[in-house]
Amino acid sequence: MARVKSSVASRRRRKKILKAAKGYWGGRGNLIRSATEAIHRAWAYSYRDRRVRKREFRKLWIARINAATREEGLSYSRFMSGLRKANVELDRKTLSEMAIWDKKAFSELVNLAKQQTAQ
Repeated sequence: MARVKSSVASRRRRKKILKAAKGYWGGRGNLIRSATEAIHRAWAYSYRDRRVRKREFRKLWIARINAATREEGLSYSRFMSGLRKANVELDRKTLSEMAIWDKKAFSELVNLAKQQTAQ
């Protein structure tokens, strides 16, 4: 049986790695072993941080809503509880945008939440 040479496949594999490592500093962009390690680490970080980004944004939205509700004399937890009781199903991203750009509508929501928590 003839010997199979894998030069085309292995060259394609190496070129793919080096293309992904383009712009990396020093040997990480030129040497296949260093580039492979750097690329695999980068892929692991980007996989992890796609999930972390969601957490970070949620924290930011909550901080914004909390600051805006405290200006109106209510805490974040009481505000969210009041909205839940009033069957207002706005997500935190929308609420934080309202707190920044549409203060009048946001203060109406705060008043609604205050009414619900007073009952």
